[in-house]
Amino acid sequence: MNDDLLSLYDYGRWANSRVIHALEGLTPEQYTQELGGGWPSLRATFVHLAGATWAWNERFRGRDATTLPKETDLPVLADAVGVLGKADVDLKDFLGSLAPERPAQPFTWRNLSGQERTAPFWTVLRHVVNHGTYHRGQISSMVKRVGGKPLSTDMVVWGIERYEGK
Repeated sequence: MNDDLLSLYDYGRWANSRVIHALEGLTPEQYTQELGGGWPSLRATFVHLAGATWAWNERFRGRDATTLPKETDLPVLADAVGVLGKADVDLKDFLGSLAPERPAQPFTWRNLSGQERTAPFWTVLRHVVNHGTYHRGQISSMVKRVGGKPLSTDMVVWGIERYEGK
């Protein structure tokens, strides 16, 4: 397996843990507060991040994932943390077992509309972390808006910590 891909997912898990830490510092009211914008609340955004990560893990394993969990399915932070945590661990295991040639091959899945899509597997694998980065940025901004303290999820901070052995 390509070390770059393993490192990318390690970064994603690290960044997810930092977002979770920031969210755990909020009250339930702050977590569910309607803020407007693309995702109406921190809960809506985090449930989407957790659900999408879960869905890609399911697809990578050949299972159907044409729906995502809703806020009503994961009403409290711990529920979404559990879904994301399990998906992160499962993805780490999956990547560790991936044959080196597999990322260069096509990957076919059904999207949330039920349409069959195909792309080079390496793009889809990287999309999962890229998608998470996008939503973690939204979450960090929203945490600040409700009075919380977001933690940096910049890849360079992860790199510094890895280099310094933290």
